[in-house]
Amino acid sequence: MQDTIEWEKPRFSERREERYQMVKRAIKGRGVTDKATLEAMRQVPRHLFVPEDRRSNAYENRPLPIGYQQTISQPYIVGYMTQLLELDEGEKVLEIGTGSGYQAAILSELTPYVFTIEIVEELGKQARERFESLGYHTIETKIGDGYKGWPEHAPFDAIILTAAADDIPEPLIEQLKPGGVMVLPVGDSGLTQRLLRVRKTEDGKIETERKLPVRFVPMTGIDQKN
Repeated sequence: MQDTIEWEKPRFSERREERYQMVKRAIKGRGVTDKATLEAMRQVPRHLFVPEDRRSNAYENRPLPIGYQQTISQPYIVGYMTQLLELDEGEKVLEIGTGSGYQAAILSELTPYVFTIEIVEELGKQARERFESLGYHTIETKIGDGYKGWPEHAPFDAIILTAAADDIPEPLIEQLKPGGVMVLPVGDSGLTQRLLRVRKTEDGKIETERKLPVRFVPMTGIDQKN
C-alpha cells in the first residue's frame, strides 16, 4: 500500500465563500461528484487567475478572456474534465495549454506531479510567475508546442488538453502510460467540438469515449496542421 504523499497546498481566505457557492451552484450536482475535485475547486482562488478587470466575474460559471485570444474555461468544465482524468494522489499529469494556470492549480491539489506547457510565451511567463507568487511550487512549466508533449517526463498517467485539436495528437498517445487517461476536445475551431476521454489499455490499445459538446479555442503549433 502506497504511503500518503504530502506536499504544499496554498490556502486563501479571500473570497472563500464565493468559491464554495460556485461549487454548490455550478458544479456539484451537475455530474461532478468526485470529492477531491470539488474540494480542489473550493480551494483554488479563481479570481487570482483572471485579469484584474475581470475579477468581479471570477466566480460566475462562464469562460473569461485572459488575453492573447485565449480564455479561462468555465468552472463547470474545469471540474468535469478534472474528474474525467480519475487522478490518484502521486500520479503524473501533463496539461497542454497552461493559459492563466487555473487548471494546473486545480490539478496540483490532487497530485504534486503536474507538468504544463503553454505555447504563448507571455501567458507561459505570467503563469510561471503566478504559480511562484501564490505558492504552487510543485507545478513544472514549459513554454513550447504542446502538440509534441514533454517526452523528458513521459510516460504520464493522465494528459489533459485545454485547447481543441483536429485529432488526437499522436505524440501524446505515445507519452500516455498504459492504463492512462487523456481528456481533450476534438473538432474544428469556431464550431462545437466533442470532449473525449481516451484510455490506453495495458496492451496499448486506444479506447475512446465521447462526452460533452464543448467550445474551446483551437490548438496551435507547427505540428497541429502537419
